[in-house]
Amino acid sequence: MTSADFSHISPTTLGNLLSSEHFMDYGIRPLWEGAALSGPAFTVRLPRGQHLALHAAIYTAAAGSVLVVQAGDTEYAVAGGNVCAVAQQNGIAGMVIDGVIRDLAEIRAMGFPVFARGVRPIPGSKKERGEWQTVIECGGVSVAPGDIIVANEEGVVCVPAGQAVELAQTARAKQDQEIAEGLARWKEKHRTVVEKALAEWNETL
Repeated sequence: MTSADFSHISPTTLGNLLSSEHFMDYGIRPLWEGAALSGPAFTVRLPRGQHLALHAAIYTAAAGSVLVVQAGDTEYAVAGGNVCAVAQQNGIAGMVIDGVIRDLAEIRAMGFPVFARGVRPIPGSKKERGEWQTVIECGGVSVAPGDIIVANEEGVVCVPAGQAVELAQTARAKQDQEIAEGLARWKEKHRTVVEKALAEWNETL
């Protein structure tokens, strides 16, 4: 595992290390059970009803990238089964979309991680290009190209690229510490903290 590898780090751990503005709205969720991803963001911004820039990005983004998409609406699907299949063939790690997709059964069957607001069968069009590799907003979070996206059933977090190495090391150390500590030691420490907080209110357990 390299120093900036987040593949075994949970968003829950990062929730103790980053402020809330780095965490996307909970409406952007995994569209099939067990979906998880991590990798550098390849950002896409789409106009309303359009998907050309995303469909181009599956051929442009480097292997291991996460396509992070600011869709123009939730009325039109920006990707479907074939687009996700090609993205998977090209090594794309997954997609995080502030919008909707279609062909969920196909995407689930191929095991391609997609996080989005939902599913809608109506496709968008390719009349307008859109943009890629610019700063976008996805799920209320500002995402720059190269920021690290970490997502699973606990949520979606954007780790600023400049903090990635340090945060990955800190997060792994925290997870290792929690595993080594075990529940009994955690309970002991937790009760101490709770009792101290209650004492400030002149209460006892």
